[in-house]
Amino acid sequence: MLPSVQLNFHIRAFCREGCVKEALHILLTTHNPFVGSFTYLHLLQTCSVKKTLSKGRQFHSWISDRGFTSSTNRFLQNTLINMYDKCGSLVDARNVFNLMKEPNVFSWNMIIAAYGRHGFPPEAFTLFHQMQRTGIQPDQFTFSIVLPVCVSMVSLDYGLQIHGKIIKRAFQSNVLVLNNTLIDMYAKCGSIQTAHELFDKMPQRDVVSWTAIIAGYAQNGLAEKALEISKQMQLADVRPDSATFASILPACGKLGALEQGMEIHQRIIESGFLSDTGVTALIDMYAKCGNILKARELFDKIHQPDVASWTAIIAGYAMHGYSKDALKVFEQMKHSRANLDHVSFLCVLYACSHAGLVDEGCQYFKSMSDSYCIMPTMDHYKCMVDLLGRAGYLEEALNFMIKMAIKPDVVMWMCLLGACRSHKNKRQGEFVATLLFQLDPEISAPYVLLSNIYAEVGRWADVLGVRKLMKDKGIKKIPGCSWIEVHKIVHVFYVGDRSHPQTHEIYAELEKLSWEMRVAGYIPDTKPVLKDVEEEEKISLLCHHSEKLAIAFGLLNTTPRTTIRVVKNLRVCGDCHTATKFISKIVAREIVMRDANRFHHFKHGQCSCGDYW
Repeated sequence: MLPSVQLNFHIRAFCREGCVKEALHILLTTHNPFVGSFTYLHLLQTCSVKKTLSKGRQFHSWISDRGFTSSTNRFLQNTLINMYDKCGSLVDARNVFNLMKEPNVFSWNMIIAAYGRHGFPPEAFTLFHQMQRTGIQPDQFTFSIVLPVCVSMVSLDYGLQIHGKIIKRAFQSNVLVLNNTLIDMYAKCGSIQTAHELFDKMPQRDVVSWTAIIAGYAQNGLAEKALEISKQMQLADVRPDSATFASILPACGKLGALEQGMEIHQRIIESGFLSDTGVTALIDMYAKCGNILKARELFDKIHQPDVASWTAIIAGYAMHGYSKDALKVFEQMKHSRANLDHVSFLCVLYACSHAGLVDEGCQYFKSMSDSYCIMPTMDHYKCMVDLLGRAGYLEEALNFMIKMAIKPDVVMWMCLLGACRSHKNKRQGEFVATLLFQLDPEISAPYVLLSNIYAEVGRWADVLGVRKLMKDKGIKKIPGCSWIEVHKIVHVFYVGDRSHPQTHEIYAELEKLSWEMRVAGYIPDTKPVLKDVEEEEKISLLCHHSEKLAIAFGLLNTTPRTTIRVVKNLRVCGDCHTATKFISKIVAREIVMRDANRFHHFKHGQCSCGDYW
């Protein structure tokens, strides 16, 4: 029999090396009763790190038999709760907690955190209230645990209650951590203004504070503000970390701010945060900013791409309309070590949809469940409806929706209505629009699409009827806008916009381009103009669409042969699509436009979409 000191030394040595099996073997084969309590803690902590639940249960059983986990041994029981939590057994963690006679605040914190971490936020809050009823007062760590639970529930009301308790308790220590957590909570629960007010009042800010407010603006769809604050962070000489960069890059992608994205890429390299995960975020950013070649270059540098990396490049090719490339990469992914998931199938279905590859899309959809046991979600069904609808198979799309395993939602019906508009199917368009009016009477898109259908067949009385219906219900159309980044500044334009300092030059450039396009054979397509006015007035209205203003601004403020990159919040209209093809040939420039659906690469008078969008 090993002496006690030597026994404890050997067990702890194996624990330090992460050798759980060997440590357990010594424990189970020794007859020495004098194993120290600190040795037990080492054993349980090693199980936590290695996530070996079965070994942890064996240790628990062994030490329980020797009376070390009585209801009064709080320190060891807290370690057991932590071990079971980290090993994924919430039931075991709760059983240990329930046996405790006098759990302390640390015990409550751990069990509350466990419920939050395992996806049971309501139960976590129940425990939080139960803790206070037993007379245990929360500490700053309790609040830092329950605030993220508010985020998972997207519950601002709970968050406000917790904030009130924090103020009442007036903690003097760990204030920075609590403030950072509060900023994150308010931002993720949709109250970005309150989050920013807290940020402004902080006497001290660290990288977590800056990252929380940047991520908050990015999550609330305010990408331009997120980039503005990231510049303020740089001026404040606060060194960003990987989480900061992970928050900024999607903001660049959303805005299509390629120049700023490239600058952040360089900063990531200089900071030493360019891991494979970081490369995946960069692939996504470059793809969304219109530079798919750079996205592919980065992908090719990854030694062993994971699912996220494969998916990012497939999605990039899909949104740029390079569907054959997307399908080729998807086939390569199938033969790699990466496991296909529902997102990778979603991307390849999206690629098929934007190229009219109906047979291929149907085969991929079928193979999801048949070959990979991946059940389609609502998003996969939407892609299939979009695929069939875009290709003109409107009846097939409707039958597909009727036979689906899940009930179609508003977005899916919108996909079908958009297809009805593209293929000028008035009868089915009226049916789908009427259905949408009942499902969600507050959204404007069905009214606008139905108006387009009527306008294109010259039914102006019906156009006016739809407009009156919108006015009576107080529904307003989402205004179309386009933006362009020049010298790291994003410039936004609306239809007929005259607020820009260079308005005079922009409109003069458009007049010049309009004349040159007419000479080259351009004929304005006035069908998108939803007004019963003279043809010349329709042409004038078309000339001042937001994307044309952004292109004119780009031509005036960039050097010859520079690529013009424009982003639009809505689908590009037919006339602007045709006009941009002419402009690209006249000025001998590539114009990359990202609309609500996809990218269009205009070059030498042609578009990469092949007029299929």
